[in-house]
Amino acid sequence: MGSNEVVVVTGASSGIGSATAAALGQAGYRVALGARRVERLEEVAQTVESAGGSAFAHALDVTESSSQDSFLAAVRAHWGPIDALINNAGQNLSSLVAEATDEQFRSDLETNLLGAMTLTRRVLPEMLERRRGDILFVGSDSATRPRTWQSAYSAAKAGLEIFAKVLEMETEGTGVRSMVVRVGPTGTEFGNQMPKARMPEILESWKYWGVLRHLHWMPAERVARTIVDTLSVPLESAYPTLVEIQPGGRKREFES
Repeated sequence: MGSNEVVVVTGASSGIGSATAAALGQAGYRVALGARRVERLEEVAQTVESAGGSAFAHALDVTESSSQDSFLAAVRAHWGPIDALINNAGQNLSSLVAEATDEQFRSDLETNLLGAMTLTRRVLPEMLERRRGDILFVGSDSATRPRTWQSAYSAAKAGLEIFAKVLEMETEGTGVRSMVVRVGPTGTEFGNQMPKARMPEILESWKYWGVLRHLHWMPAERVARTIVDTLSVPLESAYPTLVEIQPGGRKREFES
């Protein structure tokens, strides 16, 4: 992809989404911002434009078909065809399986998996017709290293990678790319969704099962740079179908 192309970012009001939008702006892209918190989107839009890009903010709830349709129609009316979709919207309503509600399961799956699937289906036909386009899924290392208290989230992220792989096979040779950036621990507001009163219990469980090896985390800006770098690889040069990024800083532990 090149600068000045239209990139949709879902879940753009905070965390990895807003950091990615800013990084895209710095690279000169036109960035369409979608999220439920519209007031936060306006702030992100200003950041994108201050960084050198162009921004268009519009309400988007990825769990609602009508909201997806309204959002995409607004983006196309404003800028025309969409060149790339970054499926970033996510949530994690942490709970033990025995204590979770049906609504918690449903909400996590709809936000993290089904929303990305249905939004992808809505942009894919025009990309295939134009024989160009990128669909990037922001995944999680929970897909391959599932965690207790995150059954629905881990299942959704694993499903997301399978969906991306099938999409990759179905679009091979069409000029459309399907890519996953699998993200490790990142310092964002995302963790605020977890029940604070039970965090000691959760962390102890993760330690017991070997999925908490350290307490390092990455800034969202580092993840955003990886996402932009992945999009920027020329199609003729390479096809980065899966990129995993993990926190640095562990070297210090061996030097102390």
